[in-house]
Amino acid sequence: MKMKKTYRQWIGIGMMTLIGGCDSFLDVAPDNRVNLTDLDKNAQLLTNAYSIASPAFTDWMTDNVGFTTGVTIRQAQQQAYEWEDVTTGPTELDTPDFYWFKTYSAIAHSNEVLDALDEIVIENDEDRAYKDAIEAEAKLTRAYGHFMLVNMFGEHVTIDDGEDGVPYIKTPETVFIETYERESVRRVYREVEDDLEDGLEDVNDTYYNNSGKYHFNRNAALAFASRYYLWSGDPIECITYSSQLLGSNPGRFIRDLTSEEFLNAKSSITGYPQLYTSPDQASNLLLMRKISLVQRPDFAHGPLDQWYGDLYAASPFTGTTDERENPAFVKGNNALLPVRFQNLFERSSLNSNVGTPYHIAVIFSGEEVLLNRAEAYMLLGDLDECLADLQVFVDRRYSGGDTELTMDRLRAFFGAQNDPGFTDQLILLNYILFERQKEFIIQGLRWFDIKRYGLSVTHSLADGSTISLGANDPRRIFQIPQSAIEVGGLEPNDR
Repeated sequence: MKMKKTYRQWIGIGMMTLIGGCDSFLDVAPDNRVNLTDLDKNAQLLTNAYSIASPAFTDWMTDNVGFTTGVTIRQAQQQAYEWEDVTTGPTELDTPDFYWFKTYSAIAHSNEVLDALDEIVIENDEDRAYKDAIEAEAKLTRAYGHFMLVNMFGEHVTIDDGEDGVPYIKTPETVFIETYERESVRRVYREVEDDLEDGLEDVNDTYYNNSGKYHFNRNAALAFASRYYLWSGDPIECITYSSQLLGSNPGRFIRDLTSEEFLNAKSSITGYPQLYTSPDQASNLLLMRKISLVQRPDFAHGPLDQWYGDLYAASPFTGTTDERENPAFVKGNNALLPVRFQNLFERSSLNSNVGTPYHIAVIFSGEEVLLNRAEAYMLLGDLDECLADLQVFVDRRYSGGDTELTMDRLRAFFGAQNDPGFTDQLILLNYILFERQKEFIIQGLRWFDIKRYGLSVTHSLADGSTISLGANDPRRIFQIPQSAIEVGGLEPNDR
């Protein structure tokens, strides 16, 4: 039997400050919580329940990138590229440690709000509905934070449910030393599902005014459910929730990159990402501000230019253009960076040259939901419905030719005309993963597809040699932060 792990407040909102002597300390609350006395204050605090850490750094570990020259490559970026445990600490942007601490900090805000709501007396139906909506958002943010953490720091759920996941924190931290233990991956998934279903029941968009795309609105919650049930191995439920979002006209949730609006925007490297990440796009279901360097073309590894050109030139169609290829920044001497994020910077003061780099990330999109549903149909063997969803998608990505998607075209694309062992179902799976790779490049979803399907990755090094990450390599699971191991006593992942 595993002993409980002692885990200081690294996991949550941080260490408290000890002020004065023992008597004065005992006279105050043993943490740094805000006094949340009304519903509006709770709603405002929930803006901090969205982690500022970006998952897009995981692309440096995938087959989307190669060894890039002429750029600044920080130690953590090179360690990620070589699948080494990152050792630069929790303050380094775009690292597993940074994601761990910032996400648990966000979760702490969710828990603070849920705890405070229990103490507020509700006297009318209007306030009751408002309280329910705040509680729903808090549970959705808590579920999403833990879901992403367990998929980074634990094995994929359908591989070994009993392996250690992450602690699922459901209460505010109110003591100097708190006790936690790593729960199994499957148990974390069950906790996520409970919070997700509770949140879906009461989520209410009417309280967000004009900022709804920056909160867990109902469509974002349905998209989260679509991803959750696909990754957990339940294609039927994935289809159910995906269809609740997509309705009878799924195309309205797919941005049309072949449209005049997007084609005209390609001439502007600032205008294009503004349009791509705009809250006015029906396809953008949840947006989050992320403190990150992934939007910078002068840092880290990127898609090699020859590979990138070959990727977007490949398709089952003749004479078409994949409109996702451009625009793209030049990255170093031999790579490109597709324009998906605005390269934003917040100065520390009005006249300062230092500050915080950030971007607005599309966390959930209609494109992902549609591809999730297509994959779920494929898994159930409903190939006609799978093809129908893919047709909606490709019509809005490829221009200049006939984009009718057929099994004959897909079989020819994969060179499997005379290979009966390469079944239609397997061909569709490969094509879905191919389109997902194109669609979500540099946005942080490829890594999870690699984990879900046990794909191998090979990276080149500066000296021309290569290294590989196999299907069962334990380095697919991020290492628990060193401070959580040493100070908190959490068990590290195997290496």
